[in-house]
Amino acid sequence: MKRRKLGNTGLEVSAIGFGCMGISQSYGLPLDTEAGVSLIRSAVDIGVTFFDTAEIYGPWVNEEVVGAALKPVRDQVEIATKFGWDIDASGNRTGGLNSKPERIRYVAEESLRRLQTDRIDLFYQHRVDPSVPIEEVAGTVQDLMKEGKVKHFGLSEAGVDVIRRANKVVPVAALQSEYSLWWREPEEAIIPVLEELGIGFVPFSPLGKGFLTGKVDENTTFLPSDFRNTVPRFSAENRKGNLALVEVLKKIAAAKEITPAQLALSWILAQKPWMVPIPGTTKLNRLEENCAAANIELTSIELAEISEAVVEVETKGNRYSEEAERTINR
Repeated sequence: MKRRKLGNTGLEVSAIGFGCMGISQSYGLPLDTEAGVSLIRSAVDIGVTFFDTAEIYGPWVNEEVVGAALKPVRDQVEIATKFGWDIDASGNRTGGLNSKPERIRYVAEESLRRLQTDRIDLFYQHRVDPSVPIEEVAGTVQDLMKEGKVKHFGLSEAGVDVIRRANKVVPVAALQSEYSLWWREPEEAIIPVLEELGIGFVPFSPLGKGFLTGKVDENTTFLPSDFRNTVPRFSAENRKGNLALVEVLKKIAAAKEITPAQLALSWILAQKPWMVPIPGTTKLNRLEENCAAANIELTSIELAEISEAVVEVETKGNRYSEEAERTINR
C-alpha cells in the first residue's frame, strides 16, 4: 500500500484508510467482536495503517474492537478517534455537543484505555461545539500533545473560520468531512483553505454511504437500524433519480476494467496528494476491492471525462436529516 502525508505535521498514513464505524453501528447488523477484530487485522495484512474510530461509535464498542485488533501491531499503525459529544454512563447522548476542556481530557483518557494504547495518533473534534471557543478546544488538545497522549489534532465537519482559528493555536493535521463524486461541496471553500494552510483532508463516505458502489437501487431495503433510512438522498424516490450518476460511473469504470467503487476512490486520490479516503465495510471482499484502488491511476483524460459526465447529473435529496445538518459547522 502506498503512503501519503496528511498536511505539514508529519503524519504519514496508508493512501487508503479504514473507517471502522460500520463494524459497530449505522449500516445494518454490526459484526461481533471476533469478526470485527478479524476484519481489521485483514486490513493490516493488506497494507492499511490508518484506522478511524470514535467514542460515539457504539458508543465505545467500536474503540474496544479497534483496540483489541490493533494492539499486537500498534507500532505499525495510526489510530484516529474523536471527542465532542455528551454521553452518559449508559452510553446515551445526554446533551448534544460537549467540547469543554474537562470533557476532552476525560474522553482522551477513556479512549486510551479502550484502545489499549498510550497515545492517540490523531484526535479529532467530532463536531464544532458553538458553546466552546475553538481556541480553548485547540489549547486543550495541545496540552494533551505536550503530555504525549495525543500526536496530532484534527477537526471534523468544521468551516473555514474555525479551521483558521484552530490552526493559529496548534497546527491542524487533518480535516475530516464528507467528500465524494456524490458530494463535492468541500471544493468550494474548504479544500482551498486546507491547501493554503498545509492541512490534510480525510474524506469520509467516499463511496456515498455505499451508493456509488452500484449495489444500491430504488428497490433496495435497509434494515430498521440502518441510518440511511433517515437520509433524504436514500428515499426510494431520490435513489431512483440518483441512479443516473451511478450508471455514468459504471460505464466509465467498465471501460477501465475496474469497479465503480474503485473509480470513486481513485478519483479522490487523484485530486490532491494529501487526501486519504476512509471507506468502511464489514466484508473482506469489499475491503480488498477498496484497497486495490490505491494502485489505480486515472489519466487526465479520464478525470476530465468523469468531471464532464458528473456535472451533467443532478443529485436529488440532502445528504443528512435536518437534525444531523444542525451539527455541521459552515
